[in-house]
Amino acid sequence: MRIFSALYERTMTWAAHRHAPWYLGGLSFAESSFFPIPPDVMLAPMSLARTDRAWWYATLTTVASVVGGLFGYLIGMLAIDAVLPLLVDAGYGSRYDQAIAWFAEWGVWVVFIAGFSPIPYKLFTISAGASAMALLPFTIASLVGRGARFFMVAGLMRWGGAPMEKLLRTYIDRLGWLVVFLGVVYVLIAH
Repeated sequence: MRIFSALYERTMTWAAHRHAPWYLGGLSFAESSFFPIPPDVMLAPMSLARTDRAWWYATLTTVASVVGGLFGYLIGMLAIDAVLPLLVDAGYGSRYDQAIAWFAEWGVWVVFIAGFSPIPYKLFTISAGASAMALLPFTIASLVGRGARFFMVAGLMRWGGAPMEKLLRTYIDRLGWLVVFLGVVYVLIAH
């Protein structure tokens, strides 16, 4: 079945849309404080569709993500009692507790690692605010961690360019089904 190639074509069309940078900025902001989908899903195809603008897209994603992270920090600082039940209901309760424990042990380094890794960054922005982490180190660690991640994604797309796009177009269905398979295996092993 060629489900993923159709999605890929649609994504590449959306990535070239004139309003795509606004959507990328909005997604980057939202993901850092409350939304579950990471901005990489837009950043990568946009950088691939317009390699000449890849660095601009990475900058936009980084800045919007850090501002969203500051909003997440504010949520944690001002509204953790109201938000915590929502986190628990969404299945993030134990992860939130782990984030708080990591802050106690590692401090600002956790923000840097969470900013770069695929760990849900919003948990760390909210828990940083809830644990009253110093704002300046939080912001710097967010900027460095998120920037490193997004510039790496944009750089890989820029470096790969047309040959990578052609390769993806050829193997997207196989890659898509592989990701689905690995996701199912992960769910079965984790539970």
